[in-house]
Amino acid sequence: MAEQPEVLDRPEETEQITTSPARGENALAAARDHLLSLQHANGWWKGELQTNVTMDAEDLLLRQFLGIRTEPETIEAANWIRSQQRSDGTWATFHDGPGDLSTTVEAYIGLKLAGDDVDAAHMAGARQWILDHGGLENTRVFTRIWLALFGEWSWQDLPAMPPELILLPSWVPLNVADWGCWARQTVVPLTVLCSLQPQRDLGIGVAELRSGRNPGSAQPGSAGVPLLSWERFFHGLDRVLHGYERFPVRSVRQHAMRRAAEWIVARQEADGSWGGIQPPWVYSLMALNVLGYPLDHPVLREGLAGLERFLIREQTSTGVLRRLEACQSPVWDTVLSMQALSDAGVPSDHPALRRSVEFVCSEEIGVRGDWAVRRPELPPSGWAFEFDNDGYPDIDDTAEALLALNRVGASELPEVQGAIERGRRWLKGMQSRDGGWAAFDADNTRQLVTKLPFCDFGAVIDPPSADVTAHAVEALCVLGNGHDTAVRRGVQWLLTHQESDGSWFGRWGANHIYGTGAAVPALVRAGLDRDHLALMRAVRWLEEHQNADGGWGEDLRSYQEPGWIGRGVSTPSQTAWALLALLALDRHDTAPVRSGIDYLEAVQRPDGGWDEPQFTGTGFPGDFYINYHLYRQIFPLNALGRYRRAVDGR
Repeated sequence: MAEQPEVLDRPEETEQITTSPARGENALAAARDHLLSLQHANGWWKGELQTNVTMDAEDLLLRQFLGIRTEPETIEAANWIRSQQRSDGTWATFHDGPGDLSTTVEAYIGLKLAGDDVDAAHMAGARQWILDHGGLENTRVFTRIWLALFGEWSWQDLPAMPPELILLPSWVPLNVADWGCWARQTVVPLTVLCSLQPQRDLGIGVAELRSGRNPGSAQPGSAGVPLLSWERFFHGLDRVLHGYERFPVRSVRQHAMRRAAEWIVARQEADGSWGGIQPPWVYSLMALNVLGYPLDHPVLREGLAGLERFLIREQTSTGVLRRLEACQSPVWDTVLSMQALSDAGVPSDHPALRRSVEFVCSEEIGVRGDWAVRRPELPPSGWAFEFDNDGYPDIDDTAEALLALNRVGASELPEVQGAIERGRRWLKGMQSRDGGWAAFDADNTRQLVTKLPFCDFGAVIDPPSADVTAHAVEALCVLGNGHDTAVRRGVQWLLTHQESDGSWFGRWGANHIYGTGAAVPALVRAGLDRDHLALMRAVRWLEEHQNADGGWGEDLRSYQEPGWIGRGVSTPSQTAWALLALLALDRHDTAPVRSGIDYLEAVQRPDGGWDEPQFTGTGFPGDFYINYHLYRQIFPLNALGRYRRAVDGR
């Protein structure tokens, strides 16, 4: 493990140091003006959502599969992939993270597809690292599915996923509603592809990436697995399903294929996407094409056209860099920006905030989505993360949208009042039975699907999390529901799920700093005394994990390696999350808070923004991470604004 950052030595808590009245003021003004300058004319904010190069390699593979890949886009995507390779020949899933085998394999294939010489130094280095780490045989299932689509891997050496899955009723385990929304949208088209087993021309071979292991050894086995376990059961079931794939019941298979196609088409969004995210988008396009949908069919035509809006092209001295966003976050970025500007003192009648209110109200969802399977009586509402994702409003965005609309003083407008009331009702109705809130669904907690051999990458269910539960509790308290049973149950969920060290796990942000930064303000808003033991334990954990430079940081390896929990290079966004927790406890006149504010001032750019190459957002803990380019602008502004208000007694 790399050397860990030092922890700041601090004076005793009782020591009082005179606070400079000007601390943070200039940084606050510059950050406020910078964020205002980033607003779109239509009222929204949207920063880049940066992930890793698998998005770009798979975009090239998708276009190769459909026969539409062009030389210009291949060159531009390859420029970006090449620019992200590290000195050891690898590609990682986050900035300064360890090399990732599947990411490196897909990047290598993308570059070979673009014509890079396999004997060039950057390709040779990648190839050697791949072989040293087990080769193609050791990659994740999703990478091997891509290989199988082009005849570079045997479909028989992949877990079976029959399309008959779509026919299971909602009360039967393993039905599509048991999967998290992102997973079910991906799994349904994959069952079509894994059943029809297409093989199209890749134009290159990748045999040089094989380590020589028996391909069958890459199949999950039962060695070392207890005799009476779900893992052993599903390994056996996988063998049975492979047999069924050879001789399916024709009428049932045809019916399942029709239902799968109908299910996929029904969930395409107005912008051509599926769920506004890359995985179900690309697999849905390929599945429908294999089922006979031509490229000029409206569904495929709109799907391919929609991808263009997710492309970013950057002109550099070495050529155009073209990269694909895995998702876009305009609603999320906007509602967070609204709150940050309000914290910074921007008046509610400011034109920027009025425009943002109009945008947020226009984005309220009024139709039922998959969430209604578990909540059939709940009237629709809520907000999604993206411009177009009506099928999947999410609880986190809804909570933050309600907070934003309330914060900017727009609740007196009749149309805003209606949106708030509908959103509040939907938010309360999406509480899970255990008292917590998840991201997209209620009670999406059946662990059985996680035991499938297919599930070796990313979270596939959507249980409640501390960060989302905290945001829901905070929103409901702000809206006057603090004494409701739903809030009391949410508070108890948070107290029950506090970690033994005093922190909270961060499902959608990195990691314990994010979870703690969300939970503490919510619990204070819910009425916990500021000297409550749970809150004091959180304070101690935060102060013990402050870095010597005054900031906070947590490396994404903390999701897999406990030694990294709360430790890492300081970043503006993570520093702000820690400060927001401490400020909620009226600790503005303490050395740790002053040091944190000083850190934000010290690393701020002259234009009022901050640099943050580190990824501090989480898609799938341990597997997929996000650099939200506006986190570095929004959350420090929150912290600076709340600090100045506390110091000034406002």
